Amino acid sequence: MLAFTHDLWMVAAAFAIALFAGFSGMSLLRGASRLDVGRRKFLVAVAAFVLGGGIWSMHFVAMLGLQLPVAFYYDGLTTLVSVLVAILMVGLALLVLHFPRRTPVTMTIAGVIMGAGIAAMHYVGMSGMEICGPVFRPMGVVVALVASLLLSNLAIWVGYGARTRGNILLGTLCFAVAVVSMHFIAMLGTDFYLDDVSVTTGPALSNATLAMMVAVSSFVISGVSLLSGVSFFVPLPQEQEIALPEMPLVVDAPEAPTAAPVASVRVPYDREGRTQYAESADIAAIRAEGHYTVVYRGPDKIFCSWSISDADRRLEPLGFLRVHRSWLVNPAFVADFQRTKDTGFCLFRDTESLTMVPVARSRLQEVRELLGM
Repeated sequence: MLAFTHDLWMVAAAFAIALFAGFSGMSLLRGASRLDVGRRKFLVAVAAFVLGGGIWSMHFVAMLGLQLPVAFYYDGLTTLVSVLVAILMVGLALLVLHFPRRTPVTMTIAGVIMGAGIAAMHYVGMSGMEICGPVFRPMGVVVALVASLLLSNLAIWVGYGARTRGNILLGTLCFAVAVVSMHFIAMLGTDFYLDDVSVTTGPALSNATLAMMVAVSSFVISGVSLLSGVSFFVPLPQEQEIALPEMPLVVDAPEAPTAAPVASVRVPYDREGRTQYAESADIAAIRAEGHYTVVYRGPDKIFCSWSISDADRRLEPLGFLRVHRSWLVNPAFVADFQRTKDTGFCLFRDTESLTMVPVARSRLQEVRELLGM
């Protein structure tokens, strides 16, 4: 068995790379749930490359600081597979976080996937060592895996429990601690022996070649981190105005019947990174936005974590109408109903952020009857 030590400067550099990667990935995805599906997929892909590449870079920066009494190199194919494992596993975790509705269950699943990805990347990368072969003690593998799963879940829960700047910064620190801790806990459970029968399945990578690859990866991660930092302190843009088809206003429209008083529940919405609440009686309409919704209240359009199905289930007993698969309206704010050839529109009063809402053809008759028109 060969004795080994670590260069502390390289350990510090590895931790810095993990911090840069964590900050870049979490900052890039700040506000992603407000975006359309296409742009959200793009950001998730970029963040997966940054976070996965950061995990890989951190590992091999630390390995460049590994000091053994013999020279060693890496199998090129295995090293390539290790970075792909990291990117794909992190990408899967981010998909779980940003496409289904975010719940404690999905956050835990994402943390487990990310923790497993960090561990898998480490052991695949280590298996590529040639001449000096690593031997993993079973208890060391178990302890490292448990640490990776727990710390990755901590990073996800801190970073995504609330999407504030403070949570993102603290989540970044937790991510870096998770990656670095898993690596060095695993190294404590690893022994090294001379391997006289090393067979590479790809080109051999020396430490010098690996250092160049890691330097390029680290440069890209640092650049993305700087770009993320520029936008990190910029407030998230408000929801864009959605243009509805222009319809002529009805002249001399009959006075809308007075709706029966509607009880009110508190509807959560996000603003400036904080969860606030709106009374349902003050809400004119709710529109689906992916797995979430946009709430129309007076002059404001605000982001709500409920799905349109959740909103329908909670608000239908209070008088809200599902007029379209993407729209829920409060009859108290409907001033008139206008029929077109195949569809219709509910026209609104006292709601600056909304003038009309489309009504599905299958719902026309039911909506007219419920509105008393």
